[in-house]
Amino acid sequence: MPPVPPPAAAPEPAHAVVAANAAVALLLIGPAGAGKTTVARHWADTRAVPTAHISLDDVREWVRSGFADPQSGWNDHSEAQYRLARRTCGFAARNFLANGISCVLDDAVFPDRPVVGLGGWKRHVGPGLLPVVLLPGLEVVLERNAQRSGNRRLSDEEAARIHGRMAGWYGSGLPIIDNSQQDVTTTARLLDDIVARAATAAPPAW
Repeated sequence: MPPVPPPAAAPEPAHAVVAANAAVALLLIGPAGAGKTTVARHWADTRAVPTAHISLDDVREWVRSGFADPQSGWNDHSEAQYRLARRTCGFAARNFLANGISCVLDDAVFPDRPVVGLGGWKRHVGPGLLPVVLLPGLEVVLERNAQRSGNRRLSDEEAARIHGRMAGWYGSGLPIIDNSQQDVTTTARLLDDIVARAATAAPPAW
């Protein structure tokens, strides 16, 4: 008697396939030194579906003459340039999504400024925006910040202050990844898990 072939695996439900491949806008939140940009680039580079990385810092630095560097003192000019960069990133994200391309954005959004933070991003990108917090321990943040250069490197005091404010995301209901001991590849896989769960759930309530 010929061997009986093993039963074929049940096909994945059509709605799950569609959800897994649907365009998504992921917002990585975290302090300077959390690894947002590195993780965002790797995640965008290695996904099986078209994905773009939109860096808020890169867009801010499109302004050359007249660039308002917050490290020289936070003022109306630097605030206005941040708002402009966020609107520009949001417009780009909507455009990518409308063309079936996922995107990942990164920004230091503070939990104690909800209207400026998540509320602003939701207005710019749309209700389907999926925020995820990267929040490693303070020692890791200080070490990574020390390796930064130019106007992206903060003083230890400022980096610690921002990290402390970011701790307010605990208890918010947003997914939080402590990537203190996770390499970039592992962190990206955790993002995949979060996106996969969100794809079959109700839109995030925040």
